[in-house]
Amino acid sequence: MTERQGTHVRAIILVRHGRTSYNAAGRLQGQIDIPLDDVGLWQARCTGEALRNLYVRGRAFRAAEPLHPLVVCSDLGRAESTAHAFADPLGVAVHPDRRARERSFGEWEGMPVDELRRRFPEDFRLWSEFRGGELRHGAEPKSAVGARGVEALTDWSSKGGDGDVLIVFSHGAWIAQTIQTLLGLGRLDPNMASLPSMRNAHWARLAPLELPGESLRWRLMDYNHGPALADTPRWEHPFED
Repeated sequence: MTERQGTHVRAIILVRHGRTSYNAAGRLQGQIDIPLDDVGLWQARCTGEALRNLYVRGRAFRAAEPLHPLVVCSDLGRAESTAHAFADPLGVAVHPDRRARERSFGEWEGMPVDELRRRFPEDFRLWSEFRGGELRHGAEPKSAVGARGVEALTDWSSKGGDGDVLIVFSHGAWIAQTIQTLLGLGRLDPNMASLPSMRNAHWARLAPLELPGESLRWRLMDYNHGPALADTPRWEHPFED
């Protein structure tokens, strides 16, 4: 997103979905459509409230008037449910976009990470070292994930105005690889290992930077940000006494 196309939004917020049973069990999800579990639904509600307070009611921007969220999500159910937990109390529409889907991990999808380590020791090692072992099993290249992510952000941010906030509900690998592509980190680090995958129901925030004589740039202001409760054991065990 190096050239300005029309207007742009005040901020871009990228939110990872709440927890699923696959997350809890250590399984690789990819593009399998796994719903939020009970903990994930609770996380989504907590994060939705935090996002509304910070980025709609204007506390993060010290805005005099509420801001207008433009809400986009992956077309996978776990991201869409997390988006609705934020948007429904505001009466705001949610726009699914296939370009915001999680990275595909090919034939590895659905498998426990421990099983991957046992069955494919060499490829698992290469994957864990950011050297592409997963590509031998049909995984989508990271550069392709980042490219479709930036395309989606460019498209949707150009539809907003200066009083709008673009909030995209997506997935851990998609968020990390989209940000690295957007900021040009992929050119410096082709393995795209500069950012870790985000925790469930956490977010990143990007702000526009406009300098005289230069095209619009985006800067990373927050990464892996979550509600205060996320820093306590209750985040993973909300229903225990």
